[in-house]
Amino acid sequence: MALGAYSRRWEYPLLAQAYAGRRSDADYARVALRDRQALQRAYARCDAVTRSNSRSFYLASSLVPPEKRRALRALYSFCRVTDDIVDRPSESIEAALARWRLRSMSPDPDPSDPVAVAWTDTRLRHRIPSRYAEQLIDGVARDLRQKRYATFEDLALYAYGVASTVGLMSMHILGFTGEEAIPYAVKLGVALQITNILRDVGEDWRAGRVYLPAEELAAYGLSEEDVAAGRVDDRWRKFMRFQIDRNRRLYAEAWPGVPMLSKDGRLAVTAAADFYRAILGDIEAHDYDVFHRRAHVSSWGKLRRLPGLWWRCRTDR
Repeated sequence: MALGAYSRRWEYPLLAQAYAGRRSDADYARVALRDRQALQRAYARCDAVTRSNSRSFYLASSLVPPEKRRALRALYSFCRVTDDIVDRPSESIEAALARWRLRSMSPDPDPSDPVAVAWTDTRLRHRIPSRYAEQLIDGVARDLRQKRYATFEDLALYAYGVASTVGLMSMHILGFTGEEAIPYAVKLGVALQITNILRDVGEDWRAGRVYLPAEELAAYGLSEEDVAAGRVDDRWRKFMRFQIDRNRRLYAEAWPGVPMLSKDGRLAVTAAADFYRAILGDIEAHDYDVFHRRAHVSSWGKLRRLPGLWWRCRTDR
C-alpha cells in the first residue's frame, strides 16, 4: 500500500519508521541453546511476569496456540523489563537501560537472565526485525527526557515507540499477509496507548508527567492547573469526549488489519483491542473522572465479551 494512500499527516513519520524497521535486517541465524530445560524455565518466567502484570494481555495471549502464546509472553516480558528500568527511581537509569539493550539484543543471551533468554529465542525464531525492539527501547527511554507533549502529532510519535512497535513485533509471532498490514498495526498501537494515557491521567500527573497534548487542552480552556486540581467540569467533559471519540475512530480504522493476520491469531488481537476499548466506556460511566480512580474492565466483563468477539472474527472479512 502506498504511503500517501492511507496516511493522515501525523501518520507519515510513524509509517516511515515502521517500514524502515521492517527492512532493517535479515540476520536471523539461530543460536543453539544446549540447555532446553533452561529455555523452558525462561519461558515459564515470562509466563509468570505476564500473569502478574497484565491480566488483559495474559487472557488475550491464551487465545493462540502454545508456541505463539509463549512467544507473546516473552515479548511482553521484554517490554515489561524495559519499562520497569525507566520507571525505577535511580541515578543510573540510562546506564541500566544501555546494559539491558545489549543483553536483550545479543544473539547469545546471558543464561542467568531468563527474560533475555526467552526473548532472544522468540526474536530469532519468529524473525522479528531487531530495529522494532530498538525502537521500543528508544520510545520508552523518551520518558527520561520528555514529560510534556505540545501536539497530538508529537504524542503519536511517542505512542508509536512504546506501543505500535509491540504490535509490529506481535505480527511476526502471529503471522500476517504482508506489508499491507503494517499501517493498521501502527494505528492500533496508537489507539491502545492513547487509551492508556486517558485512563492514567491522575497517576501520570503524580509521577510528574502530562501526556495530554497542551494544544488540545488549551483549545478547551484547560491547563495543567486543572489537571493538578483533578477538576471534572464541563470543559473537562468536552475535552474527554473529544479524546474518546477520536480514540474510538482509531480502533475502528485499525480493524481492517485483523483479517490480514493468521487465523489463529485474530481472536487474540481482537480481544486485546476490545478489552482496552471498553475502558473508554468505563471512563464515560464514571463522569470522566480519571483523577481519583483507574478505569478498568472486570475479569468477568472480559470473559463475557469473548463469544461475541469470536463470532466477529469468524464472520467479518
